[in-house]
Amino acid sequence: MGAVAINEAIKICLKEICSKLDEATRLARAAEACVLAGSVAEGVEVSMDIEQLIYEAGRLHDAVSLMHRLTRA
Repeated sequence: MGAVAINEAIKICLKEICSKLDEATRLARAAEACVLAGSVAEGVEVSMDIEQLIYEAGRLHDAVSLMHRLTRA
């Protein structure tokens, strides 16, 4: 895999990381709004999907880091 292809893959992964973290932020704000409105249980339920999004963003970041190291080799 050439450097140009790796750079393109990195670009795609970073865009996906942004998307996942934006969605996590949206869910966190919705959960906060539920709690502020007095519904703690609903807020916690809304927040449950955040963990998976952060996990996926982390794995994508691992891939980006690996691809970056490959371009340095």
